[in-house]
Amino acid sequence: MAGVVTVAFDGVEARRVDVEVQLTGGAVAFVVVGLGDKAVAESRERVRAAFAGLGLALPARRIIVNLAPADLPKEGSHYDLPIALAVMSAMGIIPPDALTGWAAVGELSLDGRIVQVAGALPAAVAAGGMDLGLICPEACGAEAAWSGDTRILAAPSLIALVNHFRGTQILSPPQPGPVIEGDRVPDLRDVKGQENAKRALEIAAAGGHNLLFMGPPGSGKSMMAARLPGLLPPLSAAELLETSMIHSVAGLIAKGELTRQRPFRAPHHSASMAALTGGGLKAKPGEISLAHNGVLFLDELPEFSAQALDSLRQPLETGEVVVARANAHVRYPARFQLVAAMNPCRCGVGGPGRGACGRAPRCQSDYQRKISGPMMDRMDLVVEVPPVTAADMALPPPAQGTAEAAARVAQARAIQLNRAAAAGETAAPLNAQASGERLEAIAQLEPAARALLSKAAEGAGLTARGWTRTVRLARTIADLEGSEAVRRVHLAEALIYRRASADGATVLTG
Repeated sequence: MAGVVTVAFDGVEARRVDVEVQLTGGAVAFVVVGLGDKAVAESRERVRAAFAGLGLALPARRIIVNLAPADLPKEGSHYDLPIALAVMSAMGIIPPDALTGWAAVGELSLDGRIVQVAGALPAAVAAGGMDLGLICPEACGAEAAWSGDTRILAAPSLIALVNHFRGTQILSPPQPGPVIEGDRVPDLRDVKGQENAKRALEIAAAGGHNLLFMGPPGSGKSMMAARLPGLLPPLSAAELLETSMIHSVAGLIAKGELTRQRPFRAPHHSASMAALTGGGLKAKPGEISLAHNGVLFLDELPEFSAQALDSLRQPLETGEVVVARANAHVRYPARFQLVAAMNPCRCGVGGPGRGACGRAPRCQSDYQRKISGPMMDRMDLVVEVPPVTAADMALPPPAQGTAEAAARVAQARAIQLNRAAAAGETAAPLNAQASGERLEAIAQLEPAARALLSKAAEGAGLTARGWTRTVRLARTIADLEGSEAVRRVHLAEALIYRRASADGATVLTG
């Protein structure tokens, strides 16, 4: 009897699984037990073929492979390598104690090569937490090496592993992959006019607030949203590890290359609820989890299904999403900044003026009501983006662009991080994530600002959530100006961006 450790993925967490192999008498068979899926069941044939590729034959005995704990579902092809290693150990091909202190993940090809699998980084982190090293495919070595002090053994094939454990060929530990630059982000100078919208974009970037652009086609909504990543600071070391583990489980890390650029996900409006929140046959992370610590951009917001949009409401509040299944609940981080864009009506124009919609205001109200009130209440800034005029297009490029705005955003975020560090808090340092006593402590509303907020709440039906989000927004505006207290002018600007309902009414601040 022999065994080795591997892992089963539960969201971004890797749970320990013991692979036990026993060679017994009786009818010749190769049996895998332990609640495995179809891919695990097919491991028998891949292991058999890989052995044949090395010139080995399975013993003419009953081979029983147990994946413990037996009540934990096992999914994926990464069980191939640990099963093969445990069988080799039971056959005496590998020294009996060679696998002690190691966990293993990897898929086998028919000729004995070890093929890349998803989840090498969380598997390596979990192995390190169990005081084990990790045996993985050579293609995953650079990714797994990012786990820190975990010993990594990255092998190209089964024969290379056998030679390593026998001492005839020593495999060198892999080095972490490079930190690469992200995709080039276009400059904010390319946007002509739209100064109010640019101001809102900068505020949203500074505090991590949700933002909705509303305007006719061609007014620059998507153009400005695409420039948001250039305003955001790079990922911190902790954020980089969190984000990379999600991308590793999704199989999106190539050659161990990581980037400190914040994720920017822009799914098409035909995306289903499972595509946004996660799910499917193996409950993979959805777009909101892939946008963790970054931005989720939803263009043509009302064209998304109502079910898909409303499924975002809970993750926007909690910062995580739970995918429920009959036999398990899979939890993924989902702390993202929502940025959306929409036309005022289906015709695209809406409202008064040249080319106005002939069915206004009904067309406009019907189209905007596709977005539920609770969803609209979660938008911190709602910005009307007017059409770009010929005079705007004739203007020279603005003097300030992405670099200048990013510097102001970085300064405002530094204030928020220092404020959280002084209070001994490391989680949710941005204003958009503050709540309860912490929000009350950092708000520092002047009496005139508090009186204006009370007046707006009474006169315009500001909800409790709207009250909280308005205070957060005003705090960010004050941070951009370097003000310790939130003054009336800061709160007035925040109220302008708040929206009382989904029908286009804006909170008045007079």
